[in-house]
Amino acid sequence: MSTTLPSGPLCTRDSLAADLRGLGLLEGETLLVHSSLSSLGWVCGGPGTVVQALLDVLGPEGTLVVPTHSGENSDPSLWSNPPVPEEWWAWIRASMPAYDARTTPAFGIGVIPETARNWPGAVRSAHPQTSFAAIGPLGSAIVDGHALDCRLGERSPLARLEEAGARILLLGADFESCTAFHLAECRADPPEVDNSFAVMTPQGRRWLTVRDSGISGERFEELGADFERERPVVRGTVGAAGARLFPLGDAVAYARTWITRHRPYVSES
Repeated sequence: MSTTLPSGPLCTRDSLAADLRGLGLLEGETLLVHSSLSSLGWVCGGPGTVVQALLDVLGPEGTLVVPTHSGENSDPSLWSNPPVPEEWWAWIRASMPAYDARTTPAFGIGVIPETARNWPGAVRSAHPQTSFAAIGPLGSAIVDGHALDCRLGERSPLARLEEAGARILLLGADFESCTAFHLAECRADPPEVDNSFAVMTPQGRRWLTVRDSGISGERFEELGADFERERPVVRGTVGAAGARLFPLGDAVAYARTWITRHRPYVSES
């Protein structure tokens, strides 16, 4: 057992809520959160405390949305971190569990989204790779209708968040995590790619391949730095974490112009 004292600050439900209000989070708003628990300090109660603090500030009329992506449900021929032997590919395609919005865990995006996904009353969108979960009165309107051939475009929760006037909170996360930039990518007419996953259909489990907009996330940090320099972004601290708060619609509009001007497409499926 480690005898090293934990690094601070000590964060509680009340202290996190106070910091979030100080940043400018408003009761009743719709908020998309990208987060890092470890960046906050020592959180008394862990990720559930963070979710509860966010809900405390948003109140009963507010809606909290988090990415609950499960990108491992994808074609193994494209895996690189780590890759798997080619002789395994057919077996993986035949055996990958079908996506289930109720039980498929979020993968690679931290414990706060996974905690929110399991929160009482949470609803989740239907895409096997790029789902979002929501808690609050606008939850179903945001996550319903997430098309299998639209990871992060017009028929995804990102477009519904834009319509709802949502803001984005980067809580210890950087612009590389800003999924709203992918909506801008999809609007900038990228090439289409094949995208495959295991899904449940009325006929049972299927390995399905669809055509979708290619997305890459290339140069998102550079894009975010320019956005922050040229457009209003509230910056502050929540616990020990650097935080940024800004309108999702502004980010998408800026990113679409920036991507068109600055970035040739290097898409990945």
